[in-house]
Amino acid sequence: MDADLRLDAQLCFALYAASRATTAAYREPLAELGLTYPQYLALLALWEEDGQTVTGLGARLRLDSGTLSPLLKRMETGGLLERRRGREDERRVTVHLTAAGDRLRERAPDVQRRVLEASGLTPEEMATLRRLARRIGAADPGTTAPRATGPGATAPVPTVPGPTPADPTPPLATQHTSERTTHYPTQHATHHPTEE
Repeated sequence: MDADLRLDAQLCFALYAASRATTAAYREPLAELGLTYPQYLALLALWEEDGQTVTGLGARLRLDSGTLSPLLKRMETGGLLERRRGREDERRVTVHLTAAGDRLRERAPDVQRRVLEASGLTPEEMATLRRLARRIGAADPGTTAPRATGPGATAPVPTVPGPTPADPTPPLATQHTSERTTHYPTQHATHHPTEE
């Protein structure tokens, strides 16, 4: 059999297997914080830049309003954030962290540490994986998302607090379907997260 036709020779299959392992690695530490992965992504974006518009946050997370609205509603009910209507234009809604949402930032670095440990990679290997995955993602110009304008604006997707100085790129991007969450090590997701 042609070696290129073997299942294990397929990049997509290797990424799929890695994504399943990554999903499992995130599940427990996020559950301890009382978060789903989509909620975690939203918090990462708001820790970078609080007070974003709903539209801006949706663009940042690559979510349409039909997916983002229930996510924000659940987080608001959970006391992690609040939505505020503009005084001059009530159609303009901004998203703000509550004290509880901001406090979770202190515990978030442990999530990335545990994911790194579960991966079996060194920090240098993880940095290399991110760089290579970002190159793969960059090959599809149709999935480029707007950059943030806050302190984390150098990274085009939400970063986990405490990236290594040698590689400030974010660790993993995510693809979600309505049935399951799949994490792909690339900055460009083609599906949208859904609230679990």
